[in-house]
Amino acid sequence: MPFYFERKTIRRVPGAVIKAAPIPKPELIQGFGKRDQTGMICRESGYHSAFIVTDQTLYRLGLHEKITASLEEQGIPYTLFHDIDSEPTAQIVEAGRQKAQACGADCVIALGGGSVLDSSKIIAVAAKHPDMPISLFLHKFAYTKNGTLPMINIPSTAGTGAECTVGAVIKNSHGAKSATVIVGMDVRAVILDGELLIGAPRSVTAWCAIDALSHGLEGLMADVKSTDEDVFKSRECVKLVLENLPVLLEDPGNVEARQAMLLAAHYGGNAINTQLAGYVHAFAHSIGAMYHIPHGKAIAWCLIPIIEAQENIRYDEMASLAVYCGLADENEPKEAASDKLILALKRLLEQCGLERGCDLLKERDYERLTGMIDADSINYSPPLTFGDSEIRMLLDQIRRGY
Repeated sequence: MPFYFERKTIRRVPGAVIKAAPIPKPELIQGFGKRDQTGMICRESGYHSAFIVTDQTLYRLGLHEKITASLEEQGIPYTLFHDIDSEPTAQIVEAGRQKAQACGADCVIALGGGSVLDSSKIIAVAAKHPDMPISLFLHKFAYTKNGTLPMINIPSTAGTGAECTVGAVIKNSHGAKSATVIVGMDVRAVILDGELLIGAPRSVTAWCAIDALSHGLEGLMADVKSTDEDVFKSRECVKLVLENLPVLLEDPGNVEARQAMLLAAHYGGNAINTQLAGYVHAFAHSIGAMYHIPHGKAIAWCLIPIIEAQENIRYDEMASLAVYCGLADENEPKEAASDKLILALKRLLEQCGLERGCDLLKERDYERLTGMIDADSINYSPPLTFGDSEIRMLLDQIRRGY
């Protein structure tokens, strides 16, 4: 019980802290195949040596080649580092830093999903501070006097929004995941290129999209003061997913829908930066870690029970979002409009093929999971604080299905 009151007391603190951190405001370039403009961006920015970071899969598929060709066309030397895997470590990042220093890189180009983007952020700050050990950049907040090397980020998935978020997660030298906020991260440009998403498996498309949607939705529900621009982006994030994910599930090659999903994820990343997430993420992180469930699918299982548990104190936000998404009329009672939004979310999860209930979740693990959720929730500003008994009830609901 004492920890409950502590969490309740500090609920607004993470939101206040994140507001104090500088947020990147990159130029946004959108379009199918637009990564071929990378060289021009580098030339116009005056860069002389580019360090490209990607993963082994994208490298084998040759998806970096439009980038390297554009750099060659502009006469800009580059070094390619493709050693990133799904669980990047401090050792891999250190190897990246050393290569970036060796080639005299004055910018970092990141091509990939969350793992590549997070690794690139640490490489960008570490290369700017060659005398500082990697471990210093893996604290809760990585504040550095000189910021980072400028970055051009090109996401290959439409979920995390990591191309613009100031956070990064990699494994430290002991093998434990370390989450850090990089203060002063310098992202000059983000390229949203739908060509990179063509051929993505249905499951990846679905669960990445649900992750993006949850960022926008939880951002709107968070106990954080938001600007009109941030509210617009979070609402648009949810709307874009609701409208375009069903299209992609039926027509995976739809270029316009792929581009829309990248923009939704990007707006979701803005929500993480400015509004934070909430209990959906605290539950999903914990459940996903314990049972090795992909993050987006863990989000999907947690979404409805936890949103419904907070609905009664966020009717205004939920109703406004329902109207914005064209699901309800402005004159409808807020409770009815909010219920229509939740119904639309349930239908979307059914279209994604989400099983009713997470049978991997075991009642014997509730106590341990509750502690993990308590600990993770202090990183967010949810609209209310759940007690441990409420957390166990919600775990039971997630296990049985909404």
